[in-house]
Amino acid sequence: MTVTLNAYNVVNARCAAEYLEMRETMEKGNLIYKIDVFLNSSIFRSWKDSIIVLQTTKSMMMLSEELKIVSHCIDAIASKVSIDVSKVDWSYTYNRKKLPEENNHHMLNGGIRSMTVPADWWVEDLAEVELDLYKRVLVNIKNKGLVHDEVIGEALKAFVSRRIPGFSKGVIPNGDMVKTRSIVDTVVWLLPNEKGSVSCSFLLKLLKMAILVDSGETGKTLLVKKISQQLEEASVQDLLIRAKEGEPTIYDVKTVQKIVEGFMVRDQDRNGDFEAEGNEIQEVRKPTGGILSEASKLMVAKLVDSYLAEVAKDPNLPLSMFMELAETVSGFSRPAHDGIYRAIDMYLKAHPGISKSERKKICRLMDCKKLSVEACMHAVQNERLPLRVVVQVLFFEQVRAAASSGSSTPDLPKPLKDLNSASHGSSRTTTTNTEEDWDAVASAEELRTLRGELASLRLERSGSHAKSPLADRGPVNKVKGLLATKRIFTKIWSNKGGGTAENSGSDSSGSLGSGNHPEEVKMASTPSRKGRHSVS
Repeated sequence: MTVTLNAYNVVNARCAAEYLEMRETMEKGNLIYKIDVFLNSSIFRSWKDSIIVLQTTKSMMMLSEELKIVSHCIDAIASKVSIDVSKVDWSYTYNRKKLPEENNHHMLNGGIRSMTVPADWWVEDLAEVELDLYKRVLVNIKNKGLVHDEVIGEALKAFVSRRIPGFSKGVIPNGDMVKTRSIVDTVVWLLPNEKGSVSCSFLLKLLKMAILVDSGETGKTLLVKKISQQLEEASVQDLLIRAKEGEPTIYDVKTVQKIVEGFMVRDQDRNGDFEAEGNEIQEVRKPTGGILSEASKLMVAKLVDSYLAEVAKDPNLPLSMFMELAETVSGFSRPAHDGIYRAIDMYLKAHPGISKSERKKICRLMDCKKLSVEACMHAVQNERLPLRVVVQVLFFEQVRAAASSGSSTPDLPKPLKDLNSASHGSSRTTTTNTEEDWDAVASAEELRTLRGELASLRLERSGSHAKSPLADRGPVNKVKGLLATKRIFTKIWSNKGGGTAENSGSDSSGSLGSGNHPEEVKMASTPSRKGRHSVS
């Protein structure tokens, strides 16, 4: 009787021969011997056959383990993966990135590739292996130490994509929570230690899935640590982690806070030297400065600003949570504060009921001196901001305009000097009625007056660069405009002493970045509030 052995039936045949004790002691050239020769001479030398045989061992796992078929398959696969790519001359599956040579069908006979073999040529075929066996194969590959961590990372990405079809969208396939959790936990455990071996985007998606399937805290903590090491690579969309069901907020801001704090810790590393003192060895801490580059800090600061602008739209987001995350990166120097201004404006728009003191507190996060011209124009017409902030914005815009034209800034009234000489983020302890007025949101008439001054300033500014007979009078006109603004500031200040302001404001102004130009936004005329007067 002729029996044809192949990769699909050889495991069953070998287990059956073992059960029937078909050894050499019974008869020369018995079945066990023939199958072992076939495995060693054919199956274990073939890439795809080794994977097929490994998969078929699942039906008779205990006996296959005892006969060392599983271990031999794993070693054969790991050895082929670890070989130099220049020696790979067998067929493999590679649909992830079509190479130009493949598209032109530059192949040798028999399916042997003629082009350069990619380093991750094996990851798709191995992704077909069941989870437990896949884990054992990958551990074997890592232990050999011949495959780069980046390639291991690519293998894990291919495996997750194959086993969790809805991974990129954060969807659990077929609602199988237990199976998906097992896959996520295994992949997290297999992640290489080297920074950058997997992308930050992949790590964040993995963290989202770990939270979704309620993985253990150990795995989530490891992911948070790895993400914090390369946070500058992340995008806002990656950071938008949905909060667990039952949480009041839409997004999981606490987890992002942990990630950012982990990033900050990297900048506080210190090197320690050991010095002998008597019979004791003491560690001497020497500050060496942070290990983060200024570029990385700036990227993370901008990332956090953009993230805050998104989560600020959540009406249930507490101010304390917003403030804590913003203050975490407040020490990073940023050339412009447009990002944090946009986040503050978004928060004020979504939370119109916050108190004057809370508006004052959140506005301390930004430095008015670092707002761009566009942001200044938006801020001056923003009825959600306290009048104090609006005046500061206009003041610094005028100082900037005066500096650019070469003129000097005239003296301002003492109250305005006191207002603008305060450093960014400083607190004021006076609680007079005048202070309360400055902290209240600006009325439409006050904004209209201030906005007119800024518009005039911009016209003068643009006119000073035009080629006309009056071009050389630009600095003189600038000084006159600043002096006029001084008189208006004085009148506003003196009028404020006559009453108290109410904490109410319109929500009619658009948000920064909404696409509306300041010149195109028309403010509706509203009656002035008690204690405030229109200045013409």
